[in-house]
Amino acid sequence: PVPSVQEVCSFALELASSYTPATMSGVTVADECVEKYNQIKMKKDLRFVTFKIQDKKQIVIDIEGAKDQGLEDFKGILPDDQPRYALIDLDYQTDDGREQSKLCFVFWSPDDKTSVKDRMLYASSKDAIKKKLVGIMKELQANDMGDLDTDTVMEYMKK
Repeated sequence: PVPSVQEVCSFALELASSYTPATMSGVTVADECVEKYNQIKMKKDLRFVTFKIQDKKQIVIDIEGAKDQGLEDFKGILPDDQPRYALIDLDYQTDDGREQSKLCFVFWSPDDKTSVKDRMLYASSKDAIKKKLVGIMKELQANDMGDLDTDTVMEYMKK
C-alpha cells in the first residue's frame, strides 16, 4: 500500500521533531556494531552479521552467520516484514579468474510487507551506521529476494 502525502508529511514531522545530531532520525549506533565490523573485516571469522534498530533509538547486532555459511543462508535469515542492515563477506571470482573476497553493506528493505514508518526510519538512519563502518567499498540495496539473486550479486561484486 502506498502511503498518502499526509502520512508521509506527518511522519517526516515526527522524525524532525525528534532530531538529535546523531542522525536525521535520532538513531545512534551501538559500539558493539563497530566491534563486530572490525571482527568480520580483520579476523574474517564470520560470513555475515545483521543489524536492527531497537526501540527506534539504537542500531544493534541482530544475527551473526558463521564463516561456513553462504549467500543462501544469509537470505534465509532476513525477515520478510522488517528492514535490516547487514555486512556480508562475499567470495567471488573476477573476470580474469582471481578469487576475491569483499565486504558488502546490504540495506534490506522489503517493499511489500514493511510499514512506511519502518522503511523511513531505516532509510534515514542508514548513514549513521555507514559512517561507523569505515572502508566499506560495496553497498547493495535489496527490496526483494530477487535483488539478492546469486548471479546478480556476483556481477555487482565484480564491478
